[in-house]
Amino acid sequence: MRDSKLRPAKTNAAYTLTSHKSQVRKLLFLKALIFGGKMGEENQQPNSQFEPTEISESPNKQEYELPKIRFDVPPHRTYHFHKQFRTGPNPNNFLKGIKWSPDGSCFLTSSEDNTLRLFSLPDMGSSDQVTACSSASEVDSYAAELVVSEGESVYDFCWYPYMSASDPVTCVFATTTRDHPIPLWDATSGLLRCTYRAYDAVNEITAAFSVSFNPAGTKAFAGYNISVRVFDVHRPGRDFAQYSTLQGNKEGQTGSYSQTTAICREDNMELLYVLHGQEGGITHVQFSKDGNYLYTGARKDPYIMCWDIRKAVEVVYKLYRSSEYTNQRIAFDIESSGRHRYRW
Repeated sequence: MRDSKLRPAKTNAAYTLTSHKSQVRKLLFLKALIFGGKMGEENQQPNSQFEPTEISESPNKQEYELPKIRFDVPPHRTYHFHKQFRTGPNPNNFLKGIKWSPDGSCFLTSSEDNTLRLFSLPDMGSSDQVTACSSASEVDSYAAELVVSEGESVYDFCWYPYMSASDPVTCVFATTTRDHPIPLWDATSGLLRCTYRAYDAVNEITAAFSVSFNPAGTKAFAGYNISVRVFDVHRPGRDFAQYSTLQGNKEGQTGSYSQTTAICREDNMELLYVLHGQEGGITHVQFSKDGNYLYTGARKDPYIMCWDIRKAVEVVYKLYRSSEYTNQRIAFDIESSGRHRYRW
């Protein structure tokens, strides 16, 4: 099966030059703030070359600001999806997880009926008729744009980090299911792009419990029993690098059910340090947007812990969540500005 190579967002020389000039202007502006602000008002000259107004690119151009979240206003339901999850052969079907695409144009759901459904926002290309949401109506707002059925229970799924609806080549997501290899699905057609296969000691396919891409989108990391396998995204098949999570008969690398989380190098999976503090087995780890903080969550543990990976000595702070009495894998996420966290 031919593999369609993935590539990051396109750039050109003009954009790079503009970005470089923008960075220079930002540095000059910061310098103006430092030397021309309150700390140096007595030395400020009227015709300073660091005057902020002189480096503005355009008087009418404004920087994009993320929408502010108001917690004093109760949320209201905009869209509603129910019947699509109840019309299948499984009468006890329920939603297991949801993940927004990196570009925010759509979201992907996983449910107990071993099915993944993709919903595009109405203003981002959804061609279905949108029904106004009403608390008394059980009619779905609109149908899923794409439905992918897996053969077994879905363990995990993730988006390609450079996914953009404007570039169909990058519109892919990976899943992992019981007794199956890791497939890479096309999010526009629902076709299978390729698979990444791992085999055990008796040459039988073994399933991954979790899957994730590195930030560059060049590697796929998959968690297995006492091991992590790393696949080259551009080389599907059974070629992979395998790293054991046993260090002196103790589990440590990456999150594990031994209540520890470890930080490793990406290139050679060298164990740097191990984080202790969760009361249950680790079920979810996620870095902050700037990469300086790591958030960890565990089953039967009421706290999401924040770690500063530049120190990794003690917990920066804890966020409470009502998960101390369940073994379910309760996920969380960080919104685009990096200031708020959500759980489901």
